[in-house]
Amino acid sequence: MSKMLWQPAEERVQQANMTAFRQAVERDWGVILSDYPALYQWSVDEPERFWISLWNFADVIAQGRGERVLENPQQMPGARWFPEARLNFAQNLLRRRDNGDALVFWGEERIKRRISHRQLYEQVSRLAQALRAQGVRPGDRVAGYLPNMPETVIAMLATTSLGAVWSSCSPDFGVRGVVDRFGQIEPRVLFAAEGYYYNGKAHDALAKLEEIQKELPTVEKLVIVPYTRNKPDLAGLERAVMLEDYLAPFPVEEIGFEQLPFDHPLYIMFSSGTTGVPKCIVHSAGGALLQHLKEHILHTDVKPDDRVFYFTTCGWMMWNWLVSALAAQATLLLYDGSPFYPGGHILFDYADAEKMTVLGTSAKFIDAVAKSDLRPRQSHQLATVRTILSTGSPLAPESFDFVYRDIKPDVQLSSISGGTDIISCFALGNPVLPVWR
Repeated sequence: MSKMLWQPAEERVQQANMTAFRQAVERDWGVILSDYPALYQWSVDEPERFWISLWNFADVIAQGRGERVLENPQQMPGARWFPEARLNFAQNLLRRRDNGDALVFWGEERIKRRISHRQLYEQVSRLAQALRAQGVRPGDRVAGYLPNMPETVIAMLATTSLGAVWSSCSPDFGVRGVVDRFGQIEPRVLFAAEGYYYNGKAHDALAKLEEIQKELPTVEKLVIVPYTRNKPDLAGLERAVMLEDYLAPFPVEEIGFEQLPFDHPLYIMFSSGTTGVPKCIVHSAGGALLQHLKEHILHTDVKPDDRVFYFTTCGWMMWNWLVSALAAQATLLLYDGSPFYPGGHILFDYADAEKMTVLGTSAKFIDAVAKSDLRPRQSHQLATVRTILSTGSPLAPESFDFVYRDIKPDVQLSSISGGTDIISCFALGNPVLPVWR
């Protein structure tokens, strides 16, 4: 028999975005939806109205939404959402320009940086100009071979502000793994770190980049991001430039966000490659934006100034999911490296130091913490952590027990399940309902 492990306090239910959204739907359409199951059923019965309400509730920035919501609803594939809409994905993620934290970054225990919303906008502005000056246009591909660091977010936003298409791999991928993916999409620009840290050691990436470059003839510019050293020797690399030199000619100016169709390509993801070369999966700007706004704002209850963390690399769709929290006006807490270096406590240290509100990780990590005899509830405050998300595999019943007993008793624990093929979740948590073992 399943056991209830947590129930949200009444005040939390009243303040939840899910509750506010349900009330907005009632006002929008003159319906009575007494609880979450009623809202859920209405969303299934009235998908067009649901997405209009979500668009309004999430305050999507667009040149226009258009009158039509859905064309060819019975076709799969072939259905088209918001066929008259024009918008820009990056514009929705860069809606703030204040001095609050946009990105906080920890590279294991060695590197700590923070970037405000204003600084993020300024850095995206300069990089977008550099890409535009190089001739990057809507539909062109730009790739990143990068750790989960601020420059990765900046490069993605600069790319998508122009309507170009972003794709990324983690620097621990081997040469073949990178070429099998990026060789198919023919990127014009490749962003890459000169190295990365893992388990306390610096790993060089330049030797791999020499080989990768030989097999990617479409790359006109290889932009090197410094991480483990400031002045790497680029002698063996053709068409390579350090990021600061690439940006040097361009002062900050207003970003000219390209207004594009709802289904304009945004990201190229890849299947795992277990049956031959990884297959390309193209995701649209409007689809990814609306789906992620729904998942962050409604299911994770993200509000402005929340501090959202997910342990992920840039080769996993959870990175793409995480960065969309900027559209909900949250701060992203980025981490790169081993989650167990110098000890299993580093992510909990991060939670306390940076007032993390959403802690996202994998079922495997929670199991490993339990097996290592760590008891974060005893060693850490975790006062601000409101939600713990787990994915990658189903969370075992014993891991539910461990979280509530040894991490935090008052927390919304959601075992979520997503897919690269939809760049979002099939199953999510719910801040207004109980958690069952």
